[in-house]
Amino acid sequence: MHSFFASQMDFIFFFYGLAFILLGAICFSIARILSHAGPWRALGLFGVLHGALEWLDLAALIIGDHPWFAAGRIALMTASFVCLLEFARLQALRIGWRVPGRGVYLLLILGVALAGFFAGSKAAGAAGRYFLGFPGSIAAALVFLQHAKVLSGRVRTAAFIAAAGFALYGVATGLVTPALSYGPAAYLNNDRFAQLTGVPIQLVRGLLACCISFSIWVIWGYRAAADVSSEKFALYLRRQFGWTLAAVAAILVCGWTLTEYLGAVYRANVQAQAQGEIDLLGSRLAAETAMVDGMVKALAGSPSVVKLATGSAPAETEARSVLNLQVDASGARSGYILNPEGGVIAASDGAPPLGARESATPLRDALAGRASFSFDFDPATLETRYLASRPVRDGRRVVAVAVLMKSLEGFERDIQRLDRPYFFVNPDGVVAMTNRPADLRRTLWPISDERRRALEQAFGPLIARPLLKQEVADDSWTSVDGARDYVRRSPTPHGGWSLVILKPTREIFASRLLGIAITLLATLMALIYILGRQRAVRDEVEMDKRLRLQKLADDLGLQAATDPLTGLHNRLHLEQTFAEEMARARRDDTPLSLVVFDIDRFKSVNDVYGHPVGDRALVRIAALTRQFVRSTDFPARWGGEEFLILLPGADSSAAARIAEALRAAIAEAEFDGVGALTCSFGVAQFSEDQSASAFLARADAALYRAKLNGRNRAEMAPAEPGALGAGRSVASGLV
Repeated sequence: MHSFFASQMDFIFFFYGLAFILLGAICFSIARILSHAGPWRALGLFGVLHGALEWLDLAALIIGDHPWFAAGRIALMTASFVCLLEFARLQALRIGWRVPGRGVYLLLILGVALAGFFAGSKAAGAAGRYFLGFPGSIAAALVFLQHAKVLSGRVRTAAFIAAAGFALYGVATGLVTPALSYGPAAYLNNDRFAQLTGVPIQLVRGLLACCISFSIWVIWGYRAAADVSSEKFALYLRRQFGWTLAAVAAILVCGWTLTEYLGAVYRANVQAQAQGEIDLLGSRLAAETAMVDGMVKALAGSPSVVKLATGSAPAETEARSVLNLQVDASGARSGYILNPEGGVIAASDGAPPLGARESATPLRDALAGRASFSFDFDPATLETRYLASRPVRDGRRVVAVAVLMKSLEGFERDIQRLDRPYFFVNPDGVVAMTNRPADLRRTLWPISDERRRALEQAFGPLIARPLLKQEVADDSWTSVDGARDYVRRSPTPHGGWSLVILKPTREIFASRLLGIAITLLATLMALIYILGRQRAVRDEVEMDKRLRLQKLADDLGLQAATDPLTGLHNRLHLEQTFAEEMARARRDDTPLSLVVFDIDRFKSVNDVYGHPVGDRALVRIAALTRQFVRSTDFPARWGGEEFLILLPGADSSAAARIAEALRAAIAEAEFDGVGALTCSFGVAQFSEDQSASAFLARADAALYRAKLNGRNRAEMAPAEPGALGAGRSVASGLV
């Protein structure tokens, strides 16, 4: 299972990043409809940054990594975790918890930077997860858990799921880090997790990100349904959630199938190419050694050599001539005739002395009546040689040994011209020839210290760090320096030496990238359609609701009292109520205040964006107004973009606080299609001897003064003698 998932890391990184991009999109959508959008923007930014980080990890997997690229990804990861912490901090402040200020981020980031400076990028990545990722995820989990306690129904369940998802993600991303040789990361790391479970931690993180994204989507859906107050829209959202899950799952499965197919096609090509290359190299090496094998056989059977070995005739000149002829014919560097004691009877012209190490194996095998074929490495010249020997017989008796030694420098030159990594290794995996000079005398797989010391007698000092984690077999897949390679290993007929080809499979990931790109496009198209359809259904529901309200107003006579667009009281109803409330204030000696406000530069909104957008802005402001008034207050649309609020029992100070709170809420709100809007407010308190028109004129004058003073502000009309209900406001604690 581990090898299967290792071949799927590209799609896992894509899936992981997509889950967080989806989280970011959902959170930004939530931020658009909330007045307190800051926390959700921070969480959305976390999702987008972390999703981009995983896709950059995918890019590193395909095109290769670089220290600067790795450092950039660590910086991006750190920034994303800071956004997660900021989300939790802002939400905790809204709950009322005591939390540190933003200055703590500098200390945490400094810790990450120091870890990177003194211990490298891997240590910085681990520090970022320990210092920021883990506490940020756990803090987010606690925030969602607190919200779940005050919610009910499916929203409560979704909040609990989000809390559990963040808590588990904190463990998966904040405690399970890339492997280090020290600290917790030496014991709890990505590699150890994959070994224990067979599953890469990135897949677990991606699944948790999906869980978090969809649970927050449920919360957002119920909030949207509550804003619309339509059972039809709520039912549609529930069905849409199921459709979305099914559609995204189907697209991912089909995309993975396509990606796997494209990868399999290229993988088959890689395997076929590697087979052809290893066969070609094997035949080239066989050609080098076969000629030597044939010539040493002819040399051992030469009568001149037998005569020289037995001393039956003075044949030294003739034997040396035959020896030189066989050396030249086979392309060998030197040839020797050895007596049974290992002494040299004859040597080819220019042959260097034959050392005891070179002669030991041929002599031992020949005395046993066997031919000997072996490879040998010269640590002085870094040259690999081929030795072939046969016993020289006089009847059934071995009287001498014929030896030919050939340098494989021609074969080595051929290897060095190749692009792929090639190795010629002894049975222990020590590299004797390669086209990667830095790996010469390096072990391909781990060996014991005792065996290493023995091999250094023949090869000289060996490079300590093995290239692979374990000995490889032919036609297998392995990990080389963090990258996945295809291995072909072809043994030679002699001495257990073998040819090894490493076929980097980065091109396989590049071919699979086409399937990933198609999957991404299909997912985006599906989500755009689903969200667009949701918007259309919402508009349809709102339009239907507006039409039904209009019809109801017509049927029940509500049109005389209600503004059909905003649902607030209309001007006619307000004028009737004015007289009633003024009479009540005089009779009971209670305060009465008036708030007048309108939208700043509203004409430009209609001119630039159109009247439908302007109408939606009026409806949104009316909805915000309802949130800040009591059941006894009287909010009304006076006309166009102008609104009035009549506040029985509220003096001018209480009315001013309500006006200021409403002004701030409108300024912070996001208006669909427009962005931000502001309003200017005028506040006046009723005096006993005032008429309705004079009362309204004072509030209008204060509104005009707010406009002159820069807009987006609330101004209070000067107090006049005869103000009713002094000190008896019942609205002083509203905001």
